[in-house]
Amino acid sequence: MFQIIGIVLLFALVFGSFIISGGNLGVIIEAAPHELMAILGAGVAAFLISNSMDVIKATGGGMGKVFSGPKWKAGDYRDLLSLLFLLTKTMKSKGVIALESHIERPGESTIFSRFPKIMKDHFAVDFICDTLRMMTMNLEDPHQVEDAMEKQLEKHHHEAIAPADALQSTADGLPALGIVAAVLGVIKTMGSITEPPAVLGAMIGGALVGTFLGVFLAYGMVGPMAARLKAIVEEEAAFYRIIQAVLVAHLHGNAAQISVEIGRGNVPSAAQPSFLELEETLGAIPAEG
Repeated sequence: MFQIIGIVLLFALVFGSFIISGGNLGVIIEAAPHELMAILGAGVAAFLISNSMDVIKATGGGMGKVFSGPKWKAGDYRDLLSLLFLLTKTMKSKGVIALESHIERPGESTIFSRFPKIMKDHFAVDFICDTLRMMTMNLEDPHQVEDAMEKQLEKHHHEAIAPADALQSTADGLPALGIVAAVLGVIKTMGSITEPPAVLGAMIGGALVGTFLGVFLAYGMVGPMAARLKAIVEEEAAFYRIIQAVLVAHLHGNAAQISVEIGRGNVPSAAQPSFLELEETLGAIPAEG
């Protein structure tokens, strides 16, 4: 919602101030189509040249996140803590054998199936299951497990942040592409140097629209979208950090309730449940049969 409001304000205030100061919007409207063709065309081409197909597809999906916000909401963090509570409690009370069926076939697990949204996130499920599997294989050194988890998180974050970096690189190049479009306009103007000053002035004004649009798009739209996407990726990464915090705390011998309380401390403030809210949520979980 705020992104849409921001875009409306951007256009209204920038072009409104131009009109109020006596500017002729007709010059921009007339020049904009072919200037945008040059700038956006070159920008898209450079984007395609510099990125892999995976990053290109992920950037398309990331643009939706710019407007919809992070995937994980407050309820999802409570669900994650509940899931981790059930898994660590099962491992402590019933042993490794009771846990194996859940982590080897999470799709058939009576624990995982209670949280369908988390189940759709393949990395979250694999991250939980792989870590618990390491524990069942007697890899009980918390530092080794934490190091292995850290490497997985770094890899995932590097891949997740790539679309935001690609979008920012495109934003960085748009002002220069605007200059390219403007130079083409100047070349066109120089070819008509015998025209009257009024005609030449309109042509030069049209050429400068290219510079304006390059800077406007870079700093007014594409750059802020890249920054927003990066912030969303960083916030979503906290979801996986909670998994690491809870499982490492469990490996240090803490009770399931203490482990998830440690994980609660890693939840972003806007979505963080209070101690009592988490206690009520865990207390409402049906017993595992």
